Order: sequence, then structure tokens, then C-alpha cells
Amino acid sequence: MRYRLTFIAGVALGYVLGTRAGRERYEQLKKSARQFTENPAVRNAAESAAHSGRDFAGKAYHSVSDKVGDKVPASVAERVRSLRDRSSQNGGAEDDWGTTNT
Repeated sequence: MRYRLTFIAGVALGYVLGTRAGRERYEQLKKSARQFTENPAVRNAAESAAHSGRDFAGKAYHSVSDKVGDKVPASVAERVRSLRDRSSQNGGAEDDWGTTNT
């Protein structure tokens, strides 16, 4: 999925830079992109994907920690603990990416 989005962004950028329509077409594309990102359905899908990703990451964390045990370097373990503590102090209401737990 990441590669597909990167490709689409590259095509759009190439079109904007290569077009002879100029600033007018650029502003039209910019407005369309803004409308797309502000669409409630798109925002809900992004929040749902973020929530699913957090759930999957939590399951993966437990699975990996059971298998790896004490073999993880202390610096990595401390970083994970600090991130989990910050998340729990925040009440899980909002993460660094601006999505909410819905």
C-alpha cells in the first residue's frame, strides 16, 4: 500500500511540475487533495486503520517479548517502556499522529 501511495504521489507531482496549465491547475489539484483529506469517510478510514495498527502492534509486542525475553538491549526496552507510559498517561485519547481512538 505504501508503494502504491508513493507512486500516485509521484505521478501527481510529475504532472503538476510538467504541466503547461500552470498555477491554475496546481491550485485545482491542491483543492481536490484538501477536499479528499477532509472527507469524513476518509478520516474515519484512516482512524480505523490507525486503531487496527495499534491493536496489531500490541499483540505483536506481547508475542515478540515472550519469544525474545531478556535478549533485548536495555536501551530498546527503556524506549518501549517510556512510550507505553506516555500513552497510558495520555489516556489513549490521542497519539502523536493526531488520530483518535474511536
